[in-house]
Amino acid sequence: MQVNIQTLHHSEDEFGTITVLDDGECRILAFAPNDEQSRCLKATPHVLQYEYTQAMLLVLLFCQPKRVLILGLGGGSLVTALHRHIPGIHITAVELRATVIDIAHRFFQMPRSKRLQIIQQDADDFLSNAELRKVDVVFADLYHGDGVDQVQLRADFVARCAANLKEDGWLVLNCWTEHREDPLLRDALRAHFTDIRTVLTGSKNWVILAGKVPDFQTTRALKDTAEHLTASLGFPLMRALMRSRALGE
Repeated sequence: MQVNIQTLHHSEDEFGTITVLDDGECRILAFAPNDEQSRCLKATPHVLQYEYTQAMLLVLLFCQPKRVLILGLGGGSLVTALHRHIPGIHITAVELRATVIDIAHRFFQMPRSKRLQIIQQDADDFLSNAELRKVDVVFADLYHGDGVDQVQLRADFVARCAANLKEDGWLVLNCWTEHREDPLLRDALRAHFTDIRTVLTGSKNWVILAGKVPDFQTTRALKDTAEHLTASLGFPLMRALMRSRALGE
């Protein structure tokens, strides 16, 4: 069956192109040809469609966040999922490109809410603000048309993320499989976090979940929580849990 894909938006800014496609069931955000930055199922926009974003929510097994910071907005899929799943959560999302923010609202059903603050700013600059309120989780997913933003791999970036977390907070980083061999990134993580877990997805994303304090839950307890969350999240969290490994394994 041939899928009719419609272009709903195409524009350029100083950072490159921005395209929104519609295949009938999903909205797709792309920053380059043959690229998918975000995918939203129109019928259930709160259900994450990518394996790597699903893996990023594995952090919900280790903490019940009341306040989170999301660096890199895309189509707003993480914002929409967290806003729907956790009543009362406060979300701050930082996005460099004004058009991306507008598109997340216009085409991807990202909510407008008193519990949601969207800031247009460079994420690294935002983290340098000494007056920021500490959060339970920092999600970093800084990507552009050429791949992961290299700032996300720097030791000083990891340090700033850690400084903006509460004493029992978690950092969630979306990287690529080749970053598993990056000794500087590993050293930076170990300098600030004691519980570091990773998930290598089928799409070759390498998701890092790094906690400031160790989590001693049993495998059985984690599985039980994963099963419990699956119904409300709309996807099997167990898949990401079974792929998770301690850093270095």
